[in-house]
Amino acid sequence: MTDLLVCAALGIEERALKTDGLRVERVGMGTQRAKEYARNMPDYEVLAVAGFGGAADDALRAGDVVVADEVRRGELVVECPWADSIAASLQRHLILEHEAADGPHVPSRTDPLVVTGPIATVDHMASPEILTRLAGEGVTTVDMESFPLVATSRGRPFAVVRVVVDSPEHPLLRPATLRAGLTARRRLRSIGAVLRDWAAALEPV
Repeated sequence: MTDLLVCAALGIEERALKTDGLRVERVGMGTQRAKEYARNMPDYEVLAVAGFGGAADDALRAGDVVVADEVRRGELVVECPWADSIAASLQRHLILEHEAADGPHVPSRTDPLVVTGPIATVDHMASPEILTRLAGEGVTTVDMESFPLVATSRGRPFAVVRVVVDSPEHPLLRPATLRAGLTARRRLRSIGAVLRDWAAALEPV
């Protein structure tokens, strides 16, 4: 069986991602902690970084999912060639979950979006102004951990998946943050199952 390692920054993310024995390790929040963890990275064959993220793109809202097709840190870029297949699998999985709970699915904007795009790793919580600037550069979402972790992949398969909890128009420190966080946590549970199946499908490679 493929040795998949899933990295999450926060305890709430770690608990939500643990699905059917998935190996999830808590890295800690922020670029510095991610760098420290990366220096002592355990062995793995496939890597996934998953958790919450802040949207730079105003079209995204809480609960939407971004699968990185590249991870940026300043001028440095690591491409993620598995993004499209993971996003398609996740979209199918969410539709099946909806149908199991509520019957036949009729698409609407109340459904979570699953999109691919660049994710940027930043050193601090991004202000609305920084998010707007990054959006102008094509960035969909920001986090504070992914780049140092995926930089260890060295040709091995990896994925970065972030669930949106805030955006330039809807910053973190607001009354709706708790509701957004609960929505994002539910979405992470689905992501864990999809990442497990994706890694298993890579086994013959």
